[in-house]
Amino acid sequence: MATRSAVAAANLGFPRIGRGRELKSALERFWAGKSSAGELESTALGLRERHWQLQAAAKIGIVPSNDFSLYDHVLDAAALVGAVPERFRAERARGELATCFAMARGTPGAPAMEMTKWFDTNYHYIVPELDAPEALHLASDKPLREYREARALGIETRPVLLGPVSFVLLSRTAGNAESRARLAERVADVYAELIDRLAGAGAEWIQLDEPCLGLDLADQDRWIFPRAYDRVSGHARLAVATYFSDLRENLPLAMRLPIDALHLDLVRAPGQLARALDLAPSRMTLSLGVVNGRGVWRTDLGRALATVRDAVDRLGASRVQVAPSCSLLHVPIDRDIETSLPAALRERLAFATQKLDEVALLARAATDDNPMELLEHAAARRQQTSALPHDAPLTGARVLHRAEPIDRGMLVREAAFAERRRVQRERVPLPPLPTTTIGSLPQTAEVRRMRAALRRGHVTNREYEAFMRREIERGIRFQEEVGLDVLVHGEFERSDMVEYFAEQLEGFAFTEHGWVQSYGSRCVKPPLLHGDVSRPHPLTVAWSRYAQSLTTRPVKGMLTGPVTMLQWSFVRDDVAPALVATQVALALRDEVADLERAGIHVIQVDEPALREALPLRRDERAEYLQWATDAFRLATGGAHAETQIHTHMCYAEFGEILNAVVRMDADVLSLEAARSRTAATGVLEAQSYGRALGPGVYDVHSPRVPSVDEFAEHIRRALEIAGPEQVWVNPDCGLKTRSWSEVRAALANMVEAARVVRAELAAEGPPLVERRGTAA
Repeated sequence: MATRSAVAAANLGFPRIGRGRELKSALERFWAGKSSAGELESTALGLRERHWQLQAAAKIGIVPSNDFSLYDHVLDAAALVGAVPERFRAERARGELATCFAMARGTPGAPAMEMTKWFDTNYHYIVPELDAPEALHLASDKPLREYREARALGIETRPVLLGPVSFVLLSRTAGNAESRARLAERVADVYAELIDRLAGAGAEWIQLDEPCLGLDLADQDRWIFPRAYDRVSGHARLAVATYFSDLRENLPLAMRLPIDALHLDLVRAPGQLARALDLAPSRMTLSLGVVNGRGVWRTDLGRALATVRDAVDRLGASRVQVAPSCSLLHVPIDRDIETSLPAALRERLAFATQKLDEVALLARAATDDNPMELLEHAAARRQQTSALPHDAPLTGARVLHRAEPIDRGMLVREAAFAERRRVQRERVPLPPLPTTTIGSLPQTAEVRRMRAALRRGHVTNREYEAFMRREIERGIRFQEEVGLDVLVHGEFERSDMVEYFAEQLEGFAFTEHGWVQSYGSRCVKPPLLHGDVSRPHPLTVAWSRYAQSLTTRPVKGMLTGPVTMLQWSFVRDDVAPALVATQVALALRDEVADLERAGIHVIQVDEPALREALPLRRDERAEYLQWATDAFRLATGGAHAETQIHTHMCYAEFGEILNAVVRMDADVLSLEAARSRTAATGVLEAQSYGRALGPGVYDVHSPRVPSVDEFAEHIRRALEIAGPEQVWVNPDCGLKTRSWSEVRAALANMVEAARVVRAELAAEGPPLVERRGTAA
């Protein structure tokens, strides 16, 4: 047996936002003009120092730096190599901070850069725009500054960079694989210059994140890796981090790169370790991602330790590192500040801080012949979980009796789409290019204070309901005044589109401080789905019924779909997600029926996470798409023909799931298209879709208010592909994060643009209108 000297404990990245969401507050104060850049930077420095010290105190031997970002690490990589689009060049005079925020959020004269999902997570990244390799250069010293900050604290760190190839493959580029290769080589040259500076400052190791090695890559893209790494190697010791997927055919390629360590996600793909042990060259260290960096449940330390010891037996302790499966960016910071959870449930959890402890414990136990600490920890875990009522596999008799098996007839609407379209038009006549919003209206500080006051018992239910009714009426009157065709009630009672529903369903629990960054200052607090799911009472009916009573225009009922409920929650890891999705879908099916009985005949079931949850490997997608679309159809299949079912998706490429989108059998699909200009292409260009489409025309994640002309141009582009009876006009997402002043101006412009284009269509006459596309 190889000697067991020491196994290193490593971390790949730490959450940025702070235990009290200090970064969110600092960013929003700065953007509102209430604080200076110096104050923002001071908050950021304090967070970095606190997090480095926390990791060092947890006995993490390999601590990352440059994993911190004020907005997004991919945006930082673009700024690092000088990839600033021409429309933002004027911002450079105001400095790096202003330039990055302009790229992320837009300016009055320049639309923001595209934003999309980071692989299959709910984190959003800013998509770099790359063109000429010769324009790229070392334009920032951020990684060097942060390395020196940690060193000044006496903490040696491993600087983290987004790998040169993944950076290019995740960017918007023009040209073919050869042009992408030249871009990657140029990025590698810039990185080599930076790494020389880092090495000169004392850094021995550099971490290069290459998650694209876990994708199905074309051969011409796979061979970009050695071309780039030949340029970046030799300047320091390199650790390449992969995560979220099995490397499969890319594993031999990774092993041949001139690198010194390779990180593998053994939570998502435990089976790849055996091949890696066979293929690893003698110079290479393997970093074992055995602690789940994306889930909140405690690690099965006995199983994880067996994996680590297998590697130690083969390679020796000096060539093995223990780590989370990926950056801890995707989990909350500290379970120990959660005081309201049931003790048995709380003890099942491990947030970022506790995961560091697990990593360090596994590293110590890997070479300990009698790891009593680990055994006691594991025994305590077994004792704690056995006390939890919902710890056994889902066995709620009432729910399972209904969920297994499902009658396939429940997945089918009572009429085909053509017939539904006819009766829906009779019930709710709408003009061409009908206008609506996605759901939420702006949530003011007063609205948030009222929700908080109800939770704390500072107002009565009657006072709260009266306040919310006033807000709903205000929202309805605004929408009528601005001229929208289909209204929403505004969702003022909802803090979050998942949490609101989870709070009313059985089987969920909630943290107080379990915040996770979604993008920029936007944070979410995913519920904990730990038991059988069922609906004890109607969820949205009272608010929707009241809103509809205030107007003669149709008001949409707003529900969150089953896949999104799962994807944006922390779901227990011992039950098949398809079964949990079925339970959620049954609850939503009951809600749809109750909304219909209340007189709501336009119902939107949002599934923004449907594409997000798509497995990264193509051969794993069919099974997922089957149960995911089944869940949506189960939720909506009981709706009457006259009820118009909408769904909404955002920030993803949709062409590859077009068949699944069609199979969902929604009457209207709205999708993000204002910022991710290519996101809607696959759906819009597929004439076979044949349903109504609402490609978003208003980027709600930017403070910009588009002009009437800009809105009209978005609408005209949609009409180049789809018919005027097929296209809806709407923002790309909900409006809760925007101010009323922005929303008033933007929606007024959007409605006016729809009127302008309707007039153009009327002037063109029926023959030209028909040539624009097949009306749905």
